[in-house]
Amino acid sequence: MSISGRVPLLLLLGAGAVVLRPEMSTVWLWVLAVLLLVVVDLLLAPSPAILGLVRPPVGAVRLGEPTATVLLATNDSRRRLHGVVRDAWQPTAGADPNRHRVSLPPGDRVVLTTPLLPRRRGDLRAIGVTVRLRGPLGLAARQRTRVVEGSVRALPPFDSRKHLPSRLARLRDLDGRAAVRVRGQGTEFDSLREYVQGDDVRSIDWRASARSRSVVVRTWQPERDRRVVLVLDTSRTSAGRIGDVPRLDSAMDAALLLASLATRAGDRVDFVAGDRRVRSRLRFAGNRDIAARLQEAMAELDPVIAEASWDALAGAVNGLGRQRALVVLLTPLEPSAVEEGLLPVLAALTRHHRVVLASVRDPELEQLSGTRTTLDEVYDAAAAEQVIGRRRYTAGLLRALGVDVVDADDLPPVLADHYLALKARGLL
Repeated sequence: MSISGRVPLLLLLGAGAVVLRPEMSTVWLWVLAVLLLVVVDLLLAPSPAILGLVRPPVGAVRLGEPTATVLLATNDSRRRLHGVVRDAWQPTAGADPNRHRVSLPPGDRVVLTTPLLPRRRGDLRAIGVTVRLRGPLGLAARQRTRVVEGSVRALPPFDSRKHLPSRLARLRDLDGRAAVRVRGQGTEFDSLREYVQGDDVRSIDWRASARSRSVVVRTWQPERDRRVVLVLDTSRTSAGRIGDVPRLDSAMDAALLLASLATRAGDRVDFVAGDRRVRSRLRFAGNRDIAARLQEAMAELDPVIAEASWDALAGAVNGLGRQRALVVLLTPLEPSAVEEGLLPVLAALTRHHRVVLASVRDPELEQLSGTRTTLDEVYDAAAAEQVIGRRRYTAGLLRALGVDVVDADDLPPVLADHYLALKARGLL
């Protein structure tokens, strides 16, 4: 049960009776009278169980985008209902405001809408719906919390989608559908055309030129039907934050952009995620809406405070097939984690695949190393230089093993550009 603000006001009104009859019995009589009214009002208050509640499914939404959940409240009794309904969700769902005043005639129905603004990825669930129905005097109310199932899936944000049109335009240029043709060799043969000034002389087809009266050059189109395997590291190193964004979220954004671009380019995309064990493994075959499916797969992935088992992740990659692929390791370039966990298994990957390590660089390291005004800043700069030096050394080790290292502040567009460069050179 609960009492309203009218009860204290009613008790204060008893001060007038005490002034007229200043005795202790007056106080007790007034308090008992108020308590009697409260008890009567509580007995006359309707039960919260008579209010029917139904919640339609909410669906999915990208992290940071607003949505709403709806409760259909129905008065199944023969009396009018007055009260408050509180639709409670876990805090990261951002359900605010979530209190709704209701005044329902018999047999009527009302739609109660609660706005949601998810602040964490994954399935965010409703905690319970508290129904408080007051009595006819408005002094007391019956209250009960009921379980009304509800959840909203917060998908990873695809902020790098804005870079997709420009990369698709470059892809069309490589593919020969735009005015620009790729000069030189390194991709799949497309057709022959007459030589124009500026063409690479190495692309001249001398046999075809001998059969015709003009110099003929070969044109090339990007390779198609190649495999791209995205490996997302969800170990402890992915829990670090660059600014306000976790490393894992930045890696997911880069994976979404690269997967969308590779699918449009006619390549097949596979996805593996894990830490000490494989958390997700998916194969996409010609799916044009790959970003939506990939977001669903990544929605519930969170960093695990454990070292990554690269043996297990490499085994998952090899389990997808022995055909040569572009394997993109979305993992931080942390020297200790890379040298102790990743380096021992790289030989097995580079033997069959082209491997790219994609990492989000912390711009604060460069800022710390360049600021040396005070003594504390000098010490910070020395520590930052040491970290930068170790990262460069680790990157050098990876390149010596045949691994491409993409280390950038804004990883998604840089990784997409690297993919296009490999495709233009026929290195996938």
